[in-house]
Amino acid sequence: MTEAVKTLKQWVEESNRIVFFGGAGVSTESGVPDFRSADGLYHQKWAYPPETILSHTFYESKPEEFFKFYREKLLIDGVQPNAAHKKLAEWEKQGKLSAIVTQNIDGLHQAAGSEKVLELHGSVHRNYCERCGKFYDFNFMLHSTGVPRCNCGGRIKPDVVLYEEGLDSRILSESVNAIANADLLIIGGTSLNVYPAAGLINYYRGKRLVLINKSAVARVLPDNLTISEPIGEVMSQL
Repeated sequence: MTEAVKTLKQWVEESNRIVFFGGAGVSTESGVPDFRSADGLYHQKWAYPPETILSHTFYESKPEEFFKFYREKLLIDGVQPNAAHKKLAEWEKQGKLSAIVTQNIDGLHQAAGSEKVLELHGSVHRNYCERCGKFYDFNFMLHSTGVPRCNCGGRIKPDVVLYEEGLDSRILSESVNAIANADLLIIGGTSLNVYPAAGLINYYRGKRLVLINKSAVARVLPDNLTISEPIGEVMSQL
């Protein structure tokens, strides 16, 4: 165990309002592809850039292409929580962790047993008819074809935040409140490139800030403890 991990372990033991702010790197060890790494979705070749495909405009204008990409790249079947997801769930049960603020849409935190999960960008496990509001689950979408339709004929939209769409105001408010009241903020598996989500960490008022990420991030974080290792490996030592 490195000195940095030892320090983190001590901080965790001394804290009881931990907030975890996480991104795609939390789930890559479970087999979920990220976006910006060398092997990520943004470096793969498609007829359109992924940022374009995952926009509201593209969803409305070329829904067939949108859902083809969505099923193939965002509906990852059979993945399981890794050590990071499980450790966070453990801390919540111990009363040490007050919230998880995540940019991920894969639902792995809930699968690990976490309950207070604030999903900034929604979830692939929730899908709703745009006409009548009927709910459809992950498996329905995975096995659908073309543009998925409800029994009423309405189009079924994933409850995920696309580019050009705003974040849920309630989720934002709860995230700000949780971060502002944390006594330890752990940022993991994110490059801090995506706004407004990345800007939420500005609300942290505490003095113990931890960054766990394999690569450099997009901004300078003052007075932080940085651990440049895979997050699952780090969390399994705590």
